[in-house]
Amino acid sequence: MPRRAFRIAYDGTDYHGFQRQPQPDVPTVEDAIFDALRDLSVLEPDADKPAGYAAAGRTDAGVSALAQTIALEAPDWLAPRALNGRLPADIRAWAAADAPPDFHATHHATRRAYTYHLYAPLTETDGAPAVDDDRFHAACEALSGTHDVRNLTPDDHNTERSLALEAERDGDYLVLTVAAGGFSRELVRRLVSLARTVGTGDAPREKIDRVLEPEPLPGHEGIAPASPEPLVLTDVRYPDLEFEIDDEAAQSARSVFDRRRIDRRTGARVAGQLTDGMR
Repeated sequence: MPRRAFRIAYDGTDYHGFQRQPQPDVPTVEDAIFDALRDLSVLEPDADKPAGYAAAGRTDAGVSALAQTIALEAPDWLAPRALNGRLPADIRAWAAADAPPDFHATHHATRRAYTYHLYAPLTETDGAPAVDDDRFHAACEALSGTHDVRNLTPDDHNTERSLALEAERDGDYLVLTVAAGGFSRELVRRLVSLARTVGTGDAPREKIDRVLEPEPLPGHEGIAPASPEPLVLTDVRYPDLEFEIDDEAAQSARSVFDRRRIDRRTGARVAGQLTDGMR
């Protein structure tokens, strides 16, 4: 069968990451995709994974995606809308591309980008410290470039990365985009934590220089990862692929996530009333 690539969007809130886990009762995005492929008889019931299968990245528990990409040997009729007919509502395929027979969704990606929505008020708000934009941007500039990031990941090999960090102010939020050819585990969330610490003034700009040195940080100076829920895998580039949006599938995805946006806004209002009512 020909090889096809699919763009997958998902809300990672209820999943223990993208990749399958050894424990069968731990829900993952990949498990849901494989279950859908079995329902469609694309994946045999006793098969471990589809022929030619690979995914662009392994997002952590709670992390969402707009442009996660999977590829597999698939029949021509397997359009995104067909896959959505068997997927949970919070996982949506929305575009597809024909791929060469040797295409590998992991190894052939030339650029990946993540976006982090950091709550970063300009003035201290309800216990959240103020974040200075100039200090935060200076941290992003210092972290951009080619570095050994061994002090920002639990990985112990292949830790040299060429990073590009850019941040834009959006009200009380700093929207941080981090791009690279590939990412070590937890790297983006630890970059966020480090930049935020510099932005609040809790650490000097020179802290970054120490973190990027090859010597390991002592435990009490380690950089903990930021929360996963504000993080989204927003882009994966494949220069030789042309993805075609499936209009029906994309509309389904927009409807699902717009409904979730309304539900969460409503939940925030309820939480606000509870908070304000006890002042």
